[in-house]
Amino acid sequence: MPQDIRYVAIGDSFTEGVGDELPDGSVRGWADLVAQGWADSRGAAISYANLAIRGKLMQPIVEEQLERALALRPTHLSFNGGGNDMLRPRTPIARIADAFSHVLRRCDEEGVTMIVLSGANPSAQLPLAGLIQRRGDELSRAVTDRIRGRHDLVVALNWPDRELSEPSFWSADRLHMNARGHHRVAARVLEALGEQPPTEWWRLGEEDTAVALGRGRYFREHLGPWLRRRLTGTSSGDGREPKFADWLTVEPR
Repeated sequence: MPQDIRYVAIGDSFTEGVGDELPDGSVRGWADLVAQGWADSRGAAISYANLAIRGKLMQPIVEEQLERALALRPTHLSFNGGGNDMLRPRTPIARIADAFSHVLRRCDEEGVTMIVLSGANPSAQLPLAGLIQRRGDELSRAVTDRIRGRHDLVVALNWPDRELSEPSFWSADRLHMNARGHHRVAARVLEALGEQPPTEWWRLGEEDTAVALGRGRYFREHLGPWLRRRLTGTSSGDGREPKFADWLTVEPR
């Protein structure tokens, strides 16, 4: 009889699924895809929850989501954070890595298998590309150092994936992946879990060309609002609740 799988995801917009919008305006994203793909590959239902909220910095993710997730008694917990911190040059990379180590320690204490992800690299299409690339490389090295020798973890690193940095994997805001990007990340996670992802998930057809917005429109619709939130100390996640705060049963298709 297959093992009972209870998978909970915590994090920010990357894990919530921003960029992979469905027709009804809700977001899907790689974690939802992993849950479905996992059930399909096993041929058995799994339990799935997603507490991630867009715009969250590393410390609020840890303080607001971690213990709530562990209280659900999961078998697996996926964690990614630090992308929003990384865009703030004064935030020490070591502080982000320390928060990661805390999550790892709590998973060890609770007997939960941790799924470790790094986000994809958007730097090639963003302002201050060199700074973002350098900060992302530092964070990637710091996290890799913290998990060296930990063969009991599920590790799916996306930052080194050069193909995933291509514009065709990104949404119009150039900061979040589109459906194509989220499917590729989901395929990598499923492969790391020892499951079989659909082959086409690695490279879906190119349907999202909105990333080619002109400079003026891109500033008005995406970069400008992002800068205003930084200046006013607000977040795109203010007032939002997790999309799946409790267990959802995902049946195999």
